[in-house]
Amino acid sequence: MLRCPAAALRALAVLVTLALPALSGPALAHEGHDDGAGAPPAPAATAPRAEAVSERFELVAVVQGTDLVLYLDAVATNAPVPAASVAVMTPEGRRKAAETAPGTYRLAAPWLATGDDHDFVVGVSAEGRTDLLDLDLHRPAPADAPAAAPSAPGAAAAATATGLADRLARQNPAALAAGGFLLGLGVFALARRRRAGSVLVGLLAVGATLVLALLLGGAAQAHEGHAHEAKAPPVTPAALTGGTLMERARRLPDGSVFVPKSLQRLLVLRTGLTAEASVTRSVELPGRIIPDPNASGVVQSSVGGRLAPPERGFPRLGTRVARGEVLATVTPPVQAVDVSDMRQRQGELDQQIAILERRVGRFERLSTTGAVAQTQLDDARSELGGLRDRRAALDAIRREPESLVAPVDGVIAEANAVAGAMAAPGTVVYRIVDPAKLWVEALSFEALAEGSRATARLGDGGTLQLAYRGTGLADRNQAVPVQFAIAGDGQGLRLGQFVTVLAPVGQARPGLPVARSGVVRAEGGSLVYEHVSAERFMGRPVRVAPLDADRMLVEDGIAAGRRVVVQGAELLDQIR
Repeated sequence: MLRCPAAALRALAVLVTLALPALSGPALAHEGHDDGAGAPPAPAATAPRAEAVSERFELVAVVQGTDLVLYLDAVATNAPVPAASVAVMTPEGRRKAAETAPGTYRLAAPWLATGDDHDFVVGVSAEGRTDLLDLDLHRPAPADAPAAAPSAPGAAAAATATGLADRLARQNPAALAAGGFLLGLGVFALARRRRAGSVLVGLLAVGATLVLALLLGGAAQAHEGHAHEAKAPPVTPAALTGGTLMERARRLPDGSVFVPKSLQRLLVLRTGLTAEASVTRSVELPGRIIPDPNASGVVQSSVGGRLAPPERGFPRLGTRVARGEVLATVTPPVQAVDVSDMRQRQGELDQQIAILERRVGRFERLSTTGAVAQTQLDDARSELGGLRDRRAALDAIRREPESLVAPVDGVIAEANAVAGAMAAPGTVVYRIVDPAKLWVEALSFEALAEGSRATARLGDGGTLQLAYRGTGLADRNQAVPVQFAIAGDGQGLRLGQFVTVLAPVGQARPGLPVARSGVVRAEGGSLVYEHVSAERFMGRPVRVAPLDADRMLVEDGIAAGRRVVVQGAELLDQIR
């Protein structure tokens, strides 16, 4: 046991000195993160940039190292403007930017390093006109170095106290509870002692307990596999890519989406101006592709028999055939009873033919003497010719098959021909369709105006223009069938393919049509993205109704004259 108060105080001072580095050091890593100040992560870095807009063009200038990259787009469509003459008025004089990609121009700009703020004018010449755009480019100053540690004793003590308080606030609650428990034991031992030496021993115990608790609490904050590292210096945009910034899109706190021009080119974002027009409300009808009854047909066997290919073989699917072309033959089967009857009939005909031949020969000899009238000779010859025809027809039944010919010009859409197969009467052997003449049959629950034009939307997003052909009078599943002819090329369509028909109903009224591809389904409704600035898009909730296969009718949520995204809206909505 220590009896000297001075020695005990010196020992306590040594313990506190050992604990000070742990108290004033940086906060340790926690929950899988490296050591740091605990500040929220900085947003994605972007290179210094400026933008300007004119009546026709939208220009964005981005600093990449010592170069100035200019992105030139059309204001209305956001499409790149290629093959334009872009000249920049720089401190070194007028310089022309070189086109590196459609709508992208690059200019060497070493003068950017001479200051942080630059104002310059860009002249864009295209289609015989020149637009002047003013750009105000600001280069942010580099991040300041961390301040040096205070050297004055008072400042050092204040910093140590602040660090101690911050350190205690960051300790593990379990470690602090254990340290407090040990501290309580030390105080209890101190209260039980009455001698001075024992008091000093109690003080030493309290100090050792406090130091041990702080050290254990600090160690408890560092998780397995994480090292204590000093705070990394701030990373500048140029340091990320060696002078060429790799920018990314992100959603801003106000809900808008920031998309750099370089990424807009990859996503192929296109916009359109909203404008009021006279439109008619449409209804969506289920429909399917059917053949034109005047340009399609089937090939059937009228008698049962065995199928056989023609000289050139069976035509395959997709083969174009001409009207009257032989596609297959059917040989009727002959039963044993039928064969016996046919042979008996053939014998009778042969006998009658032989008798008439002798009679005709006798009449011919007698007609020269006038013993037989010429009329009797002619009647005998006619009767002989009829018997010979009947005999030949009986032979043909046994030898010649039935030829199946194409009823119309078109393409083989369905084939069921197999050599040697037995075809029953009425079997469909081929179905022929003209792919340039297809119809759409839809089921409507509302009366459609006669002669109205409609559109159809395919499953892959394609559209078809339809012309009204007629409406049925018999209900089918509580609906009326309506038939439309497909206007234009129907290449790629197949019979029975399902489509969605959008047919107009009601009277025309003013409305705000937008492209169907620009309307995004969101939680609780629909929205469109407005192009509010060169690189920023804002989602606008809207109320829409179907208009046709390509457009939607905006009933509320956005006004006319706004730029909205008409291509790439689904990709834009995925940015977080």
